Amino acid sequence: MPAVLIRQDERIEAANSLAESLLGAGLAGRHFITALRQPQLLDAIEGSLRDRVARVAEYLTNNGQQDTCFRVSARPVDLPGGVLVCFEDVTHVEQLGQMRRDFVANVSHELRTPLTALIGFIETLRGPARNDTVAQTRFLGIMDSEAHRMNRLVGDLLSLSRVEAEERVRPTTLVNLCQVVRSTLHGLTPVAAEAGVTLVSDLPEGRVEITGDEDQLRQVVTNLVENGVKYGGKGSTVHVHLSQAAYAPRLRTQAVGLTVSDTGPGIDPIHLPRLTERFYRVDSHRSREMGGTGLGLAIVKHIVNRHRGRMRIDSDLGQGTRFVVTLPVS
Repeated sequence: MPAVLIRQDERIEAANSLAESLLGAGLAGRHFITALRQPQLLDAIEGSLRDRVARVAEYLTNNGQQDTCFRVSARPVDLPGGVLVCFEDVTHVEQLGQMRRDFVANVSHELRTPLTALIGFIETLRGPARNDTVAQTRFLGIMDSEAHRMNRLVGDLLSLSRVEAEERVRPTTLVNLCQVVRSTLHGLTPVAAEAGVTLVSDLPEGRVEITGDEDQLRQVVTNLVENGVKYGGKGSTVHVHLSQAAYAPRLRTQAVGLTVSDTGPGIDPIHLPRLTERFYRVDSHRSREMGGTGLGLAIVKHIVNRHRGRMRIDSDLGQGTRFVVTLPVS
């Protein structure tokens, strides 16, 4: 932890190596104002020197890659009239707080849109369209679609909450992943057929067993295949491949590989690093039209993390998209 000792005459008595890395070399002997130039922190130190009462302030800086936030405490010490100033890095706490604020704002926005539509249609049905059966049929169809969209969003939010709550708890059940993939694809075949998409599977014979949570693994397959069906487009093919256990250098253990690829339009590589962020969409309008909530890949990421696995996304415009999930056997 960076620390600086300041004398009663407001000169720096000593500083550790971490403080010199943060504030610059040669601190000893300098007036503390020349090293710490942020008014809130200066006021805290001056107040502590004056009345011998501990104070806390923030110190903001940038390490060249990101903004860094420190919680700084100024406490009187035995050195006659001196104050010890300690810097605690709380950047991660601030980032978590910002993530929570962004999450609440995104959820509010996602719910407000269908709610606004429903309120508007209800008012219209009570008023101008009261006796218009054609308009009533059309509006009720849209209202049904918006209500189902809100239901999917709430369902995904609950799934995300459960997955995050269990992320640090390792699964202990032996699961036949081959059977999980096969049964999930069987259930998704009608969905793909309705969208004009062909499902092709390449699964090994026999059992492919790993230690995992069967329901969550089923959700991984469902989300990835549905993603390929939705965004691959009519006439495309979604290919699902499951490999037998083999040594995975990235995991340094035996692992199986699940690959879900499509022959759709692909994704600009600039978007790939952010695809698993909550509510991140490459094409927001198209995603909402197709019933996407923007949470599917975030849920997959957390499930893969819980299973101590890895996920890689490869795509190029016009070349389709490929999701590769590597899961340790145990």
